[in-house]
Amino acid sequence: QVQLVESGGGLVQAGGSLRLSCAASGRTFSGFPVGWFRQAPGKEREFVVAIRWTGYTTSGDTTSYANSVKGRFTISRDNAKNTIYLQMNSLKPEDTAVYYCAARTTAYRISPFERDYNYWGQGTQVTVSS
Repeated sequence: QVQLVESGGGLVQAGGSLRLSCAASGRTFSGFPVGWFRQAPGKEREFVVAIRWTGYTTSGDTTSYANSVKGRFTISRDNAKNTIYLQMNSLKPEDTAVYYCAARTTAYRISPFERDYNYWGQGTQVTVSS
């Protein structure tokens, strides 16, 4: 059974940092996109960032970031732990949302559309106070 389990959410002041983790079990996602979406209250779920890797070195990694988080968020992965991370710096109140880890195994290309991802975690709340 494939599972994605997020952790690391919490409450932080504006300008602060958090690191989210997404631990995968049941299969490896090497070669497939894995990323993060978020959903703020009253809004649709939106793409944040995704990564696709093909080996143990990062030289072959492909990443894609939403414009709203470029320069502030960084995605990374640890093959040995089958885990991806989202380092979030310079957080803003508008980053407040439930953050979901998602994986796409139906195709190899990173997609910004949630309908293209077939595995989802349960979500972790991130709240940024002003």
